[in-house]
Amino acid sequence: MALAPWPAKNWPKDVPREFTGYEKPLFSFLDDAAREFPNQTYTIFNDGKRSFAQVKNTADRLANFMASKGIRKGDRIAVFLPNLPHYPAIYFGALKAGAVCVTCNPVYTHQELNYQLQDSGAKMVFVMDHSVFYATAIKAIERTAVETVVICSVKSYLPPLKGFIGGLLGKIPKAERHAPGHFLFDEVVNASPPNPPSVEIDPVQDLALILYTGGTTGVPKGACLTHSNFVYDIMAILEWLRLPNTPGGPPEKIRHGGYHCYLGVLPWYHSFGMTLCLIGACVSANSVVCIPDPRAGNPPFTEVMKAVQKYKTTIMVAVPTIFTAFTNHPLLDSFDLSSIRCCASGGAPLPVEAARKFETKTGCIIFEGYGLSETAPIATSNPTNAQDRKFGSVGFPIPGTDIKIVDNDTGLTELPQGQDGEIAVSGPQVMKGYWNKPAENAAVFRNIGGRRYFLTGDIGHIDEDGYIIITDRKKDLILVGGFNCYPREIEEVLYAHPKIANAAVVGIPDAHSGEAVKAFIQLIPGETATEAEIQEFCKTWLAGYKRPKFIEFRETLPVSPVGKVLRRVLRDEARTKA
Repeated sequence: MALAPWPAKNWPKDVPREFTGYEKPLFSFLDDAAREFPNQTYTIFNDGKRSFAQVKNTADRLANFMASKGIRKGDRIAVFLPNLPHYPAIYFGALKAGAVCVTCNPVYTHQELNYQLQDSGAKMVFVMDHSVFYATAIKAIERTAVETVVICSVKSYLPPLKGFIGGLLGKIPKAERHAPGHFLFDEVVNASPPNPPSVEIDPVQDLALILYTGGTTGVPKGACLTHSNFVYDIMAILEWLRLPNTPGGPPEKIRHGGYHCYLGVLPWYHSFGMTLCLIGACVSANSVVCIPDPRAGNPPFTEVMKAVQKYKTTIMVAVPTIFTAFTNHPLLDSFDLSSIRCCASGGAPLPVEAARKFETKTGCIIFEGYGLSETAPIATSNPTNAQDRKFGSVGFPIPGTDIKIVDNDTGLTELPQGQDGEIAVSGPQVMKGYWNKPAENAAVFRNIGGRRYFLTGDIGHIDEDGYIIITDRKKDLILVGGFNCYPREIEEVLYAHPKIANAAVVGIPDAHSGEAVKAFIQLIPGETATEAEIQEFCKTWLAGYKRPKFIEFRETLPVSPVGKVLRRVLRDEARTKA
């Protein structure tokens, strides 16, 4: 069933509404890049570089090792690592062995990691050789199905001199001791031949990744994503994207083979960083800079800005908090960021004022997209040129994807253009379902007109020009005296205040109106403000019932590992106090 043309006069020129060719194994991207551009650099880490041929060779060896340890098709492999150059070889190696990756946040507690290992039934885990991360993994594997632990040292991929000096000075992270029976990454790679097992992959049905999500709203759920979910999503983005491949050049499709360098600032255990950076660099045979800790440096984020300048990164995909951190960085003007040619934002709503500040200070254009872990992750994107991008919107569905706005109660009735409702997504990137959660699956999937749609839990509408506008999260809606208040609308106003760096709005119980609006505000370093000043500012922009009744200033706001401000945490704190 062909998709109808999207109702937008600004649909990008030469971008198809649909395309084919994405039903293939995800690891074929690495094989293709290694065959066509064997000597092209894939990963960069502290000046250490690994070519596509080298990464493929390591991935093949790891696949062989996994098979020798009894890993069979469908078994789960956990990756408990930050953005290290080991990551792509482990990820693609697991897929070549027919396994399913379970990517885990490396700053999890042992209880959080234990939950994912138990729930997924992972049989093998890769962990960083680090006093904290390794100790966490040791505790976490108790009462799980994990049989094999592989320890990854950063020394493996440092240039020889840096590795030598770092070892002498004790600067290379290392666990105090290794448990008997655990394997060292280098020894595994050296001892295993580069002959992956022969495994038949059905790209549409076979899982590539179980990605845990929903931890900000309750018990994490494992989103089951197939090979073709990811292959489709990155191919759709490459069909959509138009950027200058050379300084000052015309916008065109991304060129393959070393024209670009991605900034790997987003965590690869999350689908946004995994798809747009790690896989995106691979499919286009371009480089990616490994950034294990974006906040590193004094002040924070200094080291990542040094990396942009040193390696001349051209593509920056990030979440709003990172763009805001750049904008408010006291040393911003001392760095040369002119190499960046393409900036994309997602993972959370991008405040319009924050985008304007970033563009004014850096000269880069940001285009915003939208998606979820359950959609691998991209579902929509703004046009990638300044003329057709619309601030405050998330653009149009990417090729092959359909978006409907449906009623909040049943999720079955499509609403008229312009009316707010729940955003529903249909496309080849939508997950198979949640791992062992049949009730959750029944709650989020709907059949509309013969197509399978995923209910996102986000509220929005399609405006008169065909742009998708996200109003807010369904569960974040605040009811003040019977009137709907959407936190994002209020946050946009707060971000426009020249002294505010970050803001979050929640609803708290109120005896008079049922709920009241409370704003948590993080000021730009060096600035001061009062509650009365902020409330007076809001009077110009917001109706009375929408204005924050309570304001609390914070040094920092709690954020998830991917950079989303955790409204749930703030709401729980505020309601406990109330």
